[in-house]
Parts: sequence; C-alpha cells; structure tokens
Amino acid sequence: MFDTVIAPSGTLLGLLQRGRGDGTLHALTAPREEALAALDHCVLSDPRHDWQVENRSLYYARLYLDLGGPLERIAEHLFSAEDVFDGEESRTGLALSVLGHLASYGRDDALMLLRRYAAEGSNWAWALDELALRDDDAGLRALAEPVLARFPRTAEGDAELAAAVRDAFEPRPWRLWAEDKREFIGGRVRAAGERGSFDQWQRQLRPSGPRPGWSVAAVFAWAEEAMERGAGRHVPAARCLAAVAGPEDLPEIISVARSGSDGARCTALRYLADAGDPVVLDLVEAALADGSRVVVEAAVDAFERMTDDHALERARRWAARPDALGAAAGRVLACRGGAQDASLVLGALREAVRSEGPDGPTLWTLVDGTGRLGIACAAPVLRHIYRETASSHLRGRAAAALAATDPSFAAGFAVECLWDCEETTRELAARHAETADSRVVEQLRRLAADPAEETEMETVVRSRIGPEA
Repeated sequence: MFDTVIAPSGTLLGLLQRGRGDGTLHALTAPREEALAALDHCVLSDPRHDWQVENRSLYYARLYLDLGGPLERIAEHLFSAEDVFDGEESRTGLALSVLGHLASYGRDDALMLLRRYAAEGSNWAWALDELALRDDDAGLRALAEPVLARFPRTAEGDAELAAAVRDAFEPRPWRLWAEDKREFIGGRVRAAGERGSFDQWQRQLRPSGPRPGWSVAAVFAWAEEAMERGAGRHVPAARCLAAVAGPEDLPEIISVARSGSDGARCTALRYLADAGDPVVLDLVEAALADGSRVVVEAAVDAFERMTDDHALERARRWAARPDALGAAAGRVLACRGGAQDASLVLGALREAVRSEGPDGPTLWTLVDGTGRLGIACAAPVLRHIYRETASSHLRGRAAAALAATDPSFAAGFAVECLWDCEETTRELAARHAETADSRVVEQLRRLAADPAEETEMETVVRSRIGPEA
C-alpha cells in the first residue's frame, strides 16, 4: 500500500485525517455530502502514522452516527477484488473497527457487514474479533462452518487452524465452536486448541536462537557475527556482557568502545552507558567523529539512557551541536533537566520544528519536556505542532504541554479536544475545558454516558459538572 497523502490542516479532510476535534465540529456544519465524502475517504485510506497505535475508529464511527452515514462505500471497499490480492490488515483494519463500534451503537447494517466479511473476506480474523465483542452466540455459531472451511483437512491446514486458535485475540468464538456437538466443528476446534497448547509448551521447553559463550570476548564475537548478517544484537549483547564482565575486563571494554568493530563497539558503548561509567561520555563523542552510521546511532542511544549528573552536564555542553548528539542532548535535558535548562530545551524544540517539520521523531520528547518545565514562551510553537502534526499521539502530547504552559488553552484548544480521536486527549480536555461554553457541558455529558469511554471519563466529568450530569 502507498502512504496516504495528508491534506492541509485547514481543510475538512485534513482535520478528519488528523482526528482533530475540529474535524467533527466542522463536518457537522458542512454540507452533508461533502462531510460524508471526506469521512469515507479517511476510513477507506487509513491516514494514521502508525495504524497499530493511533486511534481513529471510534472517532469516525461517532461521526457516521451523527451524520446518519450509509455504509455502501465501506462495503465496496471490503468486498472489492483488491481484497483477494491484498490481505494486509492495514487495508481493511480501520474499516472493520469502525463497523465494530457502529455495531455496538446498534447499527444492524454494520453487524451484517462484519458477519459477511468474517465468512468471505481475507482479513476475516479481525472481523471475527470485532464480532466476538458484540455479536450474540447464535450469530457467532453460524460462522463456524465458513471459517473452518478456510482450513483444508490436511496436515498443513490443521497446523494453520491450530495457529489461528492459539493466536486469536478474542477466544470467545473458538470456545463456542469447541462446544459444538458436530465432530467436524467441535471436534476439530478442540483438537486444534490442544495442538496449539502443545506446540507452545514445546517452544517454551526448547527455546531457539543463538547464545553467546560466557566470556567477554565471546560476547563481542556474538554481537559482531550478528552485525555482519545485518541483525543488530548489541542491546542483548550488552546485557550478556553485564553478566560476565568483571572489573579486570574494563580496560578491554573501553578499548573496544573506542576503536572496535561495529558490533562489538556498539555493545561496549551500551554496556558502559548502562553501568553509568562517565568514561563513556568521551567515547560517545569520539563515536560521532569517526564511527559508522550504526555506531553513531548506538552511541546516541546509549547516551540518552544515562541519568546521572555527569550526563546532564555533558548534555548542557552538547545541546548547541548541530548534529545527532546535539539533538539527543536536547532530549536528555527535556527529560531530566531543570528550570535552568528551559532555554536550551526551547531552542531544541524550535530547531526540531525547523529541520524536521511538525512530525519529527525528536518532537515527542521535547514537547513533553516543554510541558514538564512549564516553558510559557513555547506556547506558539506548541500550537503550531498541535495544528499541523498528522500524529494524533503527538497532538495529544502538545495539548498536555499547552495545558501546562498556555493560559488560553482552557477556552481554546481544550474545547475541540473533547471531540478528539484519542481517549487520553479527550480526558485531558474534560479536566480543563471551560464549562461556560454550552457545547462543552453537552459534550461532557455525552462522553460520561457513552459506554465506549473508559470509566475514568465519567469520574472526571462528575468532578467538573456534578452528579446531575
């Protein structure tokens, strides 16, 4: 699949792709056909940076409900010819999750689509998991035959069935089917469950994978062998080194960290950083000067893990560097610096936005640090990140930082955050949004009464507007 193009943040499509609260508010006032077209586009072309982490399904399902949106486009997407050739979960996962929420809200057409897709679609396991949470026993039992028909009665088919039973996210359908008195249903599912449990037990008894010898030299050789195969292993190798190295091995480890081959050098740097040895700071700086790309990355990562005062002082010296180590120093100060480091953290934040844009990976830590340190003059940069980032998680972090730094947050962004796609952002807004706005009180009541929200939301709302909510 190609990455979805994210529309500008000022457009309806751009707002909905980002999962912003303003997306819902604008959609409800836009022409209905325009709003539905933008909504369908988002559901059928997943806009998330990381579809396994970011939330959109409940956000889009609620908008389908508010707009009374039909599901024909979703059905066309699920049952298109492309489904036969592209079985990736990312193609259909969002649409199936939206249908799951709609089924929870009582949309029978969504329930019927899920049942049909579980019987016919390539991403049937996802659909079955959605149904496991929402369908009745009769509906699930009716799917036993079409699902089991996917697995031929061969050794390979039985092995695939055992893996499906073992790896099922929601076991309820398989448990129902195991109770079926028909041997070709219940007997087969029970046998698959037993085989899956036995296979897992065997793997636990016989863990596979290479193991290093128990000496410093053997650990370095193990890490280097993996590096030559393109499989970085310096992190577990550093843990092994911690188990075998003694004080007498320190000179050798320092020597390897200074000029060893890549796999061994990465391992030594990580070990010294985890041990909190201040000598590693000079070795990290040297790695930036003469190390390969993998060594530089390992050195920067090792430095960021250090929590002592030596590392903090070095971070203050390195924060102005225009390279990866300078960026890492800014992140270290954002995580562990004090009030005296506010200007350095703010400078790092501004530089990250200039060089990486509103979605740079460095921003996550810097935004958190800006809020932690209460850097009030960072509010304009935080507002820019909030508006422009395509990551709903980063936007939520920016909202939290604004709550700590921007006096206008409660009457501004906090209001739209009540409709945000991320649960944590909605809860933050419920704690901060000014209730003088009638939309705020109405949305707080709606969130408190919605079973799709966590119980913490009801608690927060009651603390804001009282039990009568």
